Amino acid sequence: MRRVLVTGGAGFIGLSLARALSFDGIAVDLVDNFSRGKSDAELAAVTARPGVRCLTLDLRREGATDALDDNYDAIFHFAALLGVANVIGRPYETLALNVQLTVEALRLARRQKRLSCFLFASTSEVYAGSLLAGHLRFPTPEDAILSLPPLVEPRTSYMLSKLYGEALVRHAGVPGVIVRPHNVYGPRMGLEHVIPELMKRMRTASPGAALPIYSADHSRTFCYIDDAVALIRALAGNPDAEGGAWNVGCEEPEYKILDVAELIRRVLGAPAVLEPAAATAGSPTRRCPSMARTRALTGYQCAVSLEDGVARTYDWYARTVFSVEG
Repeated sequence: MRRVLVTGGAGFIGLSLARALSFDGIAVDLVDNFSRGKSDAELAAVTARPGVRCLTLDLRREGATDALDDNYDAIFHFAALLGVANVIGRPYETLALNVQLTVEALRLARRQKRLSCFLFASTSEVYAGSLLAGHLRFPTPEDAILSLPPLVEPRTSYMLSKLYGEALVRHAGVPGVIVRPHNVYGPRMGLEHVIPELMKRMRTASPGAALPIYSADHSRTFCYIDDAVALIRALAGNPDAEGGAWNVGCEEPEYKILDVAELIRRVLGAPAVLEPAAATAGSPTRRCPSMARTRALTGYQCAVSLEDGVARTYDWYARTVFSVEG
């Protein structure tokens, strides 16, 4: 690859990917409308690198990409409305906007002259209906039968928008690669994910006070951002990945949320007393991807442990977020 474009480029995964690509001398155009992406010191540092530029562009507008070039080697499509609070509060917008964003990104992809990869960021939420139906295997392979959860549930809107996006990519006539990220975490991801959210709550907890841990017995595997970016790059650069859907995450170890909270408490040295609490509405009881296919294709194995990743994440939040908030 010589030149790539990243939609949602000011977001968590998009900017991390752009940083890694730029260090290999690849020219990167970041596209974002900054409705969720942040214009901060991290973005400034990446765009200061040779060959990297940031374009303010709203993919919600039909024809927004018409002014962009037609000589990209790869397009990474991360732009989306996401986050549990947004999805539950804005289900219609989630469906409409995410489909609209993908259609516009594919319009750009379809007129490229040398495109070797259109990478679409789907979601592990596509497996949620199968889990509710009771026929999901663990670790979960990509060929699992996908069932729809109740359409009246607002949270279903996000997974539907991503499933529709997967179908669009498969039928768009582009070299499509679909990735399904599983619990990717790390610096600059916001405060809505369980790991930074627990960090913030523990910092402000009174010594000896009970800190409720919601969905304490639910289990997850976690993938640090550096590992996720390495997997995404390996898939995008492998022609054998074209036409398939690929899990991106770590297969093991699997942690209960209460165990994650205890690990975070140890890293922070927080005085809080952890107390299991009710499950968060709509939270999957278990999420664990099979990485067999992705690992066989890429040869990549996740390298960052949860303890190491939590320590790195907390160091960043302590310096750039929590110190500012006081």
